[in-house]
Amino acid sequence: MISRTGHYEFIAREAYPFLVTLLLASAGAWWWARPWVCVFFLVLSALVAFFFRNPNRATPRQKGIVVAPADGIIVEIVEHTSSENLPNQILTRISTFMSVFNVHVNRFPLSGAAKKITHTPGRFLDARRSEASSLNERNSVVIDSEIGDVEVVQVAGKIARRIACWIHEEDTLAIGDRFGLIRFGSRVEVYIPSYLNVSVKKGTRVVGGVTVIARYPLPESSAPKED
Repeated sequence: MISRTGHYEFIAREAYPFLVTLLLASAGAWWWARPWVCVFFLVLSALVAFFFRNPNRATPRQKGIVVAPADGIIVEIVEHTSSENLPNQILTRISTFMSVFNVHVNRFPLSGAAKKITHTPGRFLDARRSEASSLNERNSVVIDSEIGDVEVVQVAGKIARRIACWIHEEDTLAIGDRFGLIRFGSRVEVYIPSYLNVSVKKGTRVVGGVTVIARYPLPESSAPKED
């Protein structure tokens, strides 16, 4: 993510409490002449740093696309559905499951302003289950985009018990910008208008901020003009 000072953080800040504790434990083991214990804590530190890695991504910049909000596998595509945060709309929901081996930083699927952010307490079912969408703890961000309101939802999983959202309402982000993180295996969903053409299918592996998951026709005002 980008810190408030503008400095890029290669490892997300949510890792710091874990890393500090593990590195102090490693130093203590070394001080007390316990080299194997020291190595154990160093390995754990490396695993934590790997989990919270925050790589830069080259997001496509062509018009009329929606990109994956997270790394992982598409586990569900539900057409003609709805969302309580987008009333009176017919939507398509695209759900991505993140394992503990995936990058867990979440990204805006398209450019726009955070119109509404809602955190909903809930259960911690396996994030691969369909009912996790409505029963699990989750954080919804409604994006005011050029195609109207679109929703991206961070869903906690069986192991993931912490959802971090780094933005506030009225913040404006570009497509592919980082906006949050979920700790340890989880699910991220995008609700898009039903008329969009979905570019992925169940089982597709996606890369957050890179893989195009849907396309939409450009507004007339942005279409090339004929001479």
